[in-house]
Amino acid sequence: MTDQADQTIKVLRAGLDEFAALVNGFTEEDLARVSGASEWDVSQVLSHLGSGAEISLAALDRALSGEGTPQMDFIRGVWARWDGMSRAERAAEVVGVNEALVSRFEGLDEAARRDLRVELWFPVPAPDVAGFAGMRLSEFAYHTWDVKVAFDPAATLSPEATELMADGIASLIGFAGKADRLGGREAAVEVRTTAPERSFGLEIRDAVRIADVPGAPDAVLAAPAEWWLRLVSGRHAPEHTPDGVRLTGDALTLDDLRAVFPGF
Repeated sequence: MTDQADQTIKVLRAGLDEFAALVNGFTEEDLARVSGASEWDVSQVLSHLGSGAEISLAALDRALSGEGTPQMDFIRGVWARWDGMSRAERAAEVVGVNEALVSRFEGLDEAARRDLRVELWFPVPAPDVAGFAGMRLSEFAYHTWDVKVAFDPAATLSPEATELMADGIASLIGFAGKADRLGGREAAVEVRTTAPERSFGLEIRDAVRIADVPGAPDAVLAAPAEWWLRLVSGRHAPEHTPDGVRLTGDALTLDDLRAVFPGF
């Protein structure tokens, strides 16, 4: 998995460089704008990205030293510190703490990238470096979009992040999808994405899950992969949906799919 780790770390670096250039130009008015996460202003997204980077760095450092996962007292303290910052303070600190995390990833040798396991502060198996960096990339990519879309309604996830995230979305579907939002209806959807090109099934029954392409789908969704990823994460409002998104078939509408994936 070292190749996957290497590529993910490179994409994290490219994303951070773009993010830093964006944040460094923000004014107080920019920081107060409503973000793509509608309950947060831009500075609150920066707070989330800052605290997440600080906690992730602690987890990585503790894995390297064999100390285990960060404790909740530490994590709550990090959240409280970022919550208590002014907007300007969040903007001033967010790039530096993300730089520290990405630099630590970049400094891992081949053995660590292959063998290290990072114990997390919630009950899941400890991921390897590729998996842990992938989790951070997903969080960073989505929340960078939350920032960018405050200034550009047509903002998209980066192509490099989309390429890496596209094949890992299945593990999120069961958590993100809410089958009961269809009011008892069921559907088998064929999903076709571009950039990268993928074809697979989406079952909405007792739960929501990725499946094989259905032989007789109730609907066919054709969309850029980056919008598919945003759909699953709840970043799918009509004003942020590109013209290339098409849903055919009478069983579902795009608004039905938006309801199934309300965000988190």
